[in-house]
Amino acid sequence: MNAKLATLENLIGHRFADADLLQRAVTHRSWAYENLPGETEEKIRGAENESMEFVGDSVLGLVIAEKLYQSHPKSSEGDLTLMKHHLVSTATLATIADELNLGDYVRVGRGEEKTGGRKKQALLANTLEAVIAAVFLDGGYMAARVFIGRIFADELRRATPKNSIDYKTLLQELLQADKQSAPTYVVVKTDGPPHARVFSVEATWATGKARGQGNSIKLAEMMAAEEAVSILKPQNERPAQRAERN
Repeated sequence: MNAKLATLENLIGHRFADADLLQRAVTHRSWAYENLPGETEEKIRGAENESMEFVGDSVLGLVIAEKLYQSHPKSSEGDLTLMKHHLVSTATLATIADELNLGDYVRVGRGEEKTGGRKKQALLANTLEAVIAAVFLDGGYMAARVFIGRIFADELRRATPKNSIDYKTLLQELLQADKQSAPTYVVVKTDGPPHARVFSVEATWATGKARGQGNSIKLAEMMAAEEAVSILKPQNERPAQRAERN
């Protein structure tokens, strides 16, 4: 195991019996295609981490579901689902991966490097899922459970149905209740260099529009939806509700 991989192993807190699993977990497909010229597609797939993401996603979902059930035993299935959706989202995974400085350890191709791949939310989130898979495949469910519990500790502690609101779903439900069509989301502006993009998205519905910004289109859409909800909610309250709130 090279020094960089050994440092990552210490960061993860799991001693790997098979270090190749960890190496593969941090190998992006762009690196495999550039560094394995002439190899078969099967050989390339066996060197990069996409299929490990699939395993990691499933393991993560199970661990988070278990921990939410234990910490919120009286919550409804809907509330548990809402919190789980937030915790396993790309944005949350990318934040945790960034806190681990996981991007520093990812092997990416030259093209991906030039476009700031190490800082991309999707790449960070996918790599974290692959690392979770590596821990699971090497040490089993309990090893993965310990790892996930440690790196998600703060997010799990803060998780409540209220702060896990999916504003895009909420906006759609508000519009449906008002017999309006679902909103549309359009990217209206993109600022910043390739490695630090800021997207502006406009949410439009029959009676209005709202804008949101974020470092991914998905996050910008969520922010636009949140703004739209803040516009629509007072309109959907009864006069007595508005008076009580004021």
